[in-house]
Amino acid sequence: MMDPFVTGLTIFALAVFVGFEIITKIPPTLHTPLMSGSNAISGIILIGALHSAAADHQLASILGFAAVVLATVNVVGGFLVTHRMLAMFRKRKG
Repeated sequence: MMDPFVTGLTIFALAVFVGFEIITKIPPTLHTPLMSGSNAISGIILIGALHSAAADHQLASILGFAAVVLATVNVVGGFLVTHRMLAMFRKRKG
């Protein structure tokens, strides 16, 4: 039986690699419209991070807290970018 820590670390490393590869392959013209979709995903990640932050294991709590902070920054930044993008399409008064 494998150690759960090794399993979790392996999944984390693979997720980092796949995420990096996906993000670097997206052209800049598609990055902003996809931000609203990533906000929904970050919201789901935030729920899981809150669950991990409340864990009894100290390492899980620390990583969960870091995930809460990073997912929150991602959600807020995504909404700011989306708001700014939508402002470009509004008609100006005057």
